Amino acid sequence: MHRPLIPQIKVAVIYGSTRQGRLCTKVAGWTIAQIEGDGPFAVESVDPGAHDLAEQTERLGRADAFIVVTPEYNRSFPAPLKALIDATGAEWRGKPVAFVSYGGVSGGLRAVEQLRLVFAELHAATIRDGVCFANAWDQFDETGRLRDADRAERAMATMLGQLHWWASALRTARNTVPYGQFAA
Repeated sequence: MHRPLIPQIKVAVIYGSTRQGRLCTKVAGWTIAQIEGDGPFAVESVDPGAHDLAEQTERLGRADAFIVVTPEYNRSFPAPLKALIDATGAEWRGKPVAFVSYGGVSGGLRAVEQLRLVFAELHAATIRDGVCFANAWDQFDETGRLRDADRAERAMATMLGQLHWWASALRTARNTVPYGQFAA
């Protein structure tokens, strides 16, 4: 699916939830498994529940692109994710952001729509296509394996193709003309 790219695109997979017993661990694990391998991506996780802010900021800074794995809580995204976004800034500029969302009947899409507005303010480019899991608690087994993976894997392949294109183009652009000189 992917062509090798040297150096690889560094993707930070960001855990959106810190709740005890969170489903985010399974969804993020599935996401990381879809990305890892001989493809063009090197994956690093950013988990607000496991890493302190300094480490999270460093991991975000190294990334060429981001995948935010977020649940929908009360028609929005979780407070720890907002706190991470607000505590950082330049790390997001001129980089693409993709989304894997989950929740009830909406599959987390309301959280993603709100995140698109937040990331626009940070000068990040959000990827149009994403992966969403409606009624997510029914979709993963106790080991974190997706029960019916075909549709989600196709959506992930589309999203990763777009993320690869945007990350490659924006990395080249940032290396040619640093984006920070234009960002407010």
